[in-house]
Amino acid sequence: MPRRAAHARHSTLARFAALLLALGPGICAAADAPDEIRNSLDMRFVRIPAGDFLMGSDETPEALALAYPGYARERFTKLDDEAPVHRVRITHDFYLGATEVTVGQFRRFIEASGYVPESIADGTGGYGYNRDYDPATTVRGDAFEGRNPRYSWKNPGFPQDDTHPVVNVTWNDAQAMARWLSEKEGRHYRLPREAEWEYACRAGSRARYYNGDDPQQLVGIANTFDADTVVNWPRWQAFALAGHDGYAFTAPVAHFAPNAFGLYDMLGNAWEWMADWHDDHYYAHSPVEDPTGPPKGEVRVRRGGSWHTWALYARCSFRNWNTPQTRYTLVGLRLLLEAPAP
Repeated sequence: MPRRAAHARHSTLARFAALLLALGPGICAAADAPDEIRNSLDMRFVRIPAGDFLMGSDETPEALALAYPGYARERFTKLDDEAPVHRVRITHDFYLGATEVTVGQFRRFIEASGYVPESIADGTGGYGYNRDYDPATTVRGDAFEGRNPRYSWKNPGFPQDDTHPVVNVTWNDAQAMARWLSEKEGRHYRLPREAEWEYACRAGSRARYYNGDDPQQLVGIANTFDADTVVNWPRWQAFALAGHDGYAFTAPVAHFAPNAFGLYDMLGNAWEWMADWHDDHYYAHSPVEDPTGPPKGEVRVRRGGSWHTWALYARCSFRNWNTPQTRYTLVGLRLLLEAPAP
């Protein structure tokens, strides 16, 4: 392989080996499983070893207020669905997309499968950025214009190329892509469960972000609401990170540094749909091993934050949710591929 690609692969494997040593006997990787898999859409999947971790956050409003001084106190008191912190054990290796699904990969799925995304099928469209749009003139006061048929996965209102994360996709769209890939390739693709996602996101860390607790350091690993983005939303200047990540909207996937598992953009760029229903109180009675979320609900979880997300809401533990039919200019997906049984 080219020297640059060989170096990147060596770095990922070195980080992976160091992580296994650091986490000790709680992490167990199958010796005969490949470290990476590329599928028919040229999506790269990274093996995540079985193991256990502490899920959630027990930070007090007082501690968060010190770290995020520009926020109203009430924002810190509305995070109780992140508690209690509880131990979770992931009992099987799995493969997770190294990146969010890109525009190019989603397009190839659409072209090969004939699937019509919900924003087009129902005729109502999605959401998008419009410089002339004024939220104050709308009932909801939403930051983006929509729903509007002019917006869909093909047009979020700002330029994207095939290397950017696809957005304006619903939970049902994500399910359709996973189902089509499973049928085509004869192996099981699905959305990650919340516990799997947070385990993979943290990659051994208990900090707010996988590179530490300081919100200002997010610009090195994530595309979130910063000095580049706030140019288009100056009224939210108080919530913008001081640094520049170089992108006012979405960024090419894998542009920023990966976490210790070799996963990119687990925080920022695009929110990612989870398999789980959302329940504010689920953590209080979550099983230790392989939790799958509530058996029923009305809204599905999304995780990780986006290019427009304030730092408080881009923490590894933060939980958000929407209806399965929601399509939004900040929401995309990342797929999980189940490892074959040993």
